[in-house]
Amino acid sequence: MKHTRLGYWIEEAGEIEPRPPLGGEREADLLVVGGGYTGMWTAWYAKQLEPEARVVLLEAEPVCGCGPSGRNGGFCNAMWFSLASMRERWGDAPALATARAAEAAVARIDAFCEEHGVDAWFQPAGYVQVSTTAAHDGSWDRAVRACAELGVPEMLRPLSAAEVAERCSSPVFRAGAVSPTSATVQPARLALGLRERLLAAGVEVFESSPVRAFHEDDEGVEASTGAGTICAARGVLAIGAAAKGGPLRGRLTVASSHIVLTEPVPDVLEEIGWTNGECITDSRSLLHYFRTTRDGRIAFGWGGGRIAAGARTRGRSEVDAEVVAAATEHLHDYFPSLRGRRITHAWGGPIDASPTHLPAVHTLPGRRAWVAAGYTGNGVGPSNMVGCTLASLALDRDEHTDLAFVDPKTPRVPPEPFHWLGGEAIRLGLLKKEEAEMADRRPSRVASAISKVPELIGFHIGR
Repeated sequence: MKHTRLGYWIEEAGEIEPRPPLGGEREADLLVVGGGYTGMWTAWYAKQLEPEARVVLLEAEPVCGCGPSGRNGGFCNAMWFSLASMRERWGDAPALATARAAEAAVARIDAFCEEHGVDAWFQPAGYVQVSTTAAHDGSWDRAVRACAELGVPEMLRPLSAAEVAERCSSPVFRAGAVSPTSATVQPARLALGLRERLLAAGVEVFESSPVRAFHEDDEGVEASTGAGTICAARGVLAIGAAAKGGPLRGRLTVASSHIVLTEPVPDVLEEIGWTNGECITDSRSLLHYFRTTRDGRIAFGWGGGRIAAGARTRGRSEVDAEVVAAATEHLHDYFPSLRGRRITHAWGGPIDASPTHLPAVHTLPGRRAWVAAGYTGNGVGPSNMVGCTLASLALDRDEHTDLAFVDPKTPRVPPEPFHWLGGEAIRLGLLKKEEAEMADRRPSRVASAISKVPELIGFHIGR
């Protein structure tokens, strides 16, 4: 097994020649810090809105898209499973508008790949959420009801146990629900394809350029990498989990998620009937997510990785042998016929988790820069939506700027080290509770009590 921080997707996408780092002093109309999906979509839509605008993008990694954007599960979903929680937090009309915007983002990604010849393995096959224990049966009921009451019942449909088995058979799957308009992508291919189109559109991209200092006031923004400085009229910080250590301190938790990948197993896929390419999750708080690949592999991820202290995203957030071993056992529990088949790759990465489980865009005090984060592992589709919004905000346009995730009221997380200590305690409590539920045992009182803490302090875990 090849266990690295970058993983299979980036390896499969092939080698890319890096861009040189920033040097000297430059000026721009818009500075984007961060070369993941959010930063690159922001730069792309800014160039679509104002082709003559000078847009500069800085990325800390040697190549854009090699952070979490190129390492995730590749679920390109809208936010229909989150409609009930958005409705409770924002109200009917804002929740529906956000879900529709997220739905449109999935279609835009499809159209982008088609128009620009980006072979990102875009496969529209639907997203299925299943229950794997009686405690999780009906976890989707609130979202299904919200869709029906808001006039979009077709966006979420309940599935019986037999209907789930027709899509993918597992001894632990019980019932579920499907969001039919979702898709999967090869995430690194999408990121690198977007990077290529940015360069062709005239965006100035500087890689291996970590920003050491960022200053914003009512005149503009300035960023320094140590080797160079950029001054711009407007700025966007699209730095994901790193925002935990800066402008979103107190608004994010940095968790981690890890993926194991099988050798090609087309015979197993045929045996269990998983041949249409649906992406699937269970209903646990420490979520399992899994999908197939073009060459018949199964990528199986688990959001049960450790909580990071502060914004420290390197180390066990990326390579954690213990969590990968647990994820492999979970894979075999869900698909026993995979025992004895090779696991060829394993990798992981940080997740910028928001207290609301929803992405957010925050305006910085000088009102010349914006920061976006909080996708909580669901960023492939929504990052396109947020990129549209950030480009419009930065260029003083009205499109996409009145959505409810712009400057929302969100709970704050405790300062360190209390945040890390509390987060790890909650993670371990949830793990013990969900292990007991999977084994049809009553969870301990301690685990049950700890698992209720997020709800008591206003945090939302799950869809």
